[in-house]
Order: sequence, then structure tokens, then C-alpha cells
Amino acid sequence: MDLPPLRWLSADDVETAMPDVEERLRLAEQTMIALATGADLPPKTAVHPRPEGSFGHAMPAFLRAADPAGDRLGIKWVTGFDDNRTRGLPSIHAVVALSDPHTGVPMALLDGGPITAQRTAAVSGVAIRRFRPRITGRAPRAALIGAGVQGHSHVPVLGHVLPGVVLRLFDRDPLRADGLARVAAETPGIESVTVAGSAREAIETADVVVTAASFGPIRQVMTSEWLEPGATVVAVDYATYCSAAVARDASWFLVDERGQFLANRDAGLFDGYPDPSATLGEAIQAGTERPDGRVVVTHLGVGLADVVFGEAILRRAEAQSLGTVIPR
Repeated sequence: MDLPPLRWLSADDVETAMPDVEERLRLAEQTMIALATGADLPPKTAVHPRPEGSFGHAMPAFLRAADPAGDRLGIKWVTGFDDNRTRGLPSIHAVVALSDPHTGVPMALLDGGPITAQRTAAVSGVAIRRFRPRITGRAPRAALIGAGVQGHSHVPVLGHVLPGVVLRLFDRDPLRADGLARVAAETPGIESVTVAGSAREAIETADVVVTAASFGPIRQVMTSEWLEPGATVVAVDYATYCSAAVARDASWFLVDERGQFLANRDAGLFDGYPDPSATLGEAIQAGTERPDGRVVVTHLGVGLADVVFGEAILRRAEAQSLGTVIPR
């Protein structure tokens, strides 16, 4: 029996075949629930090439669906080289490899950059839509810290899950912040957008806070005094902004995957953080109502999300005849 060809999807192909915002939210929620019910997701396997601080992470994942037709199998390979900035190259690169879950035959390779950006924002969107504070009589207010790739991917999600939102942005680079503000001003669902002079200024009156800043040596700078008592905080940048005290004082502290969070805490990336109250998938499955007080959500990114998104993108790409088909 001849093996089927392998399909390569470039970044442009992936972006063209990317599902719309609502479908991305559905895929992200499916992933979070699968993590709580039926997925194999071992810890990231890491290597550390030169120069110091560089990494390569292998992130295999298997989704075991109730119907075997819904099984998904694949792996994300992601590398980080901070010195690439001096070469004019992106610091992060990723590919997603998908295999037939019933035979193991490789089906496709996808550029992982756009997938990482959109699946991360979609998980944030699930957390916000499910666990946003109750707001009556006025427009919701949101703060977005960081105007890089993740800042850009979060803007349409915020407009979708918080329609009519008043958005305040901050980035250490004013030019980047202004650029994202121009994008946000044209984004459906965003009522108005301003650039704040500091992170604290952006955050202080927000109902929803998303921190997506670049990692750096200064960490855990955002304290409870910056925040509204009932705010929902979604930390995409590990503990770059959100301090351990904010997580400890929260009514709920949720993570995407418990084992990965605890491993990172053991490695010193979440010093002082408490044990999670639950995972996002567990909270969604239980149907628990949002408690009064502050909710903090930390999601570190899981390979299962890349595989689930990759499968959906592959099917759309095949229907549109996108990509390069490589014979065996």
C-alpha cells in the first residue's frame, strides 16, 4: 500500500487556513477539557544548545476522544535563541508535526508560529469568557500589557469576548504600543483604545487584565494594589508581571495544566505561587460559577493545543488546496 503524501504548510498557508475567532475559542475549550478528561501530555522534553539560555522543547500530545474518529496525535518542536535578535532573526521558531492517530503515518508539517500565537490567545479568550467579572451599567474595561506577537493575537479575541470593551495598552516600547493601538482601533468589538504611560496606569481600573510582556530579569512586579478587587487576570507571560501575592490572594487560581505548572514552579519560575485551585478544564467541566473576588489564570501553553489547532488548519488547507504536497 502506498503511503499518502506529506503536506507542508508555511506560515502564510497556516494563516490563510486559520479558523475564525469563534472556532478558535471552541478548539481551545475542547483542548482544556481534554486535558482534564482524556489526553496524554508528558512534560516538555528540553535540550539546551549554545549559547547559554537557548532551548529546544519537544511537546508530544495525544487526544483520546470518546469517538476514536476524534483522536489527535502530534508533536510541537519549538526552539528559542535570544541572540537571534542580533542576526535579524526571530528568537522563537516552531513546527508542528501531525500523524494519523490510528496508523502513526505522518500527515503534515506546519509552521508553528501562527498556531502558537492564535491558540494562546484563544485559551485566554476561553478563560475571559467563562470567568470574567460581572459588569452592569457600563462598558467592560480591559488592560493589555505587551504589544508583541501575543499582544497582536489577543486584540481580536478581547474584542470578541468583551464586545464594546474600553481597552488600555502598555508596552515598554512606545512605538510598538502605538502600532498595536492603531490595529486595535480598527478591530471589531473594541469601543476605544488608549496607550497608557505605565503598566500600572493601564491596569488600575481594568475588569480584565492580560499580561503578555516579553520575559526579562525583573519579575512579579504587579501587586494586588494595582488591581480592582474583582478583576480577572490572565497571565500569558508566566510570572513576568503577576506576583505570587496576587495569585495567593485570589479567590480562584487556575492553570491550563497542573503538572506543567508545578514543574515550572519547582524550577523557580513561579516562586511563592500557591497550588492551583483547579485547571481551566476542570472548572469548565464542573460548571462552577465564578466566585466573587479576583480570579487569576496562568496558562503556559501545551502541545495538545497546537495539535488540535493543527488538525483543524490541515483540514481547511486541504479543502483550499493550500501548501506544498511532498511525495513519499
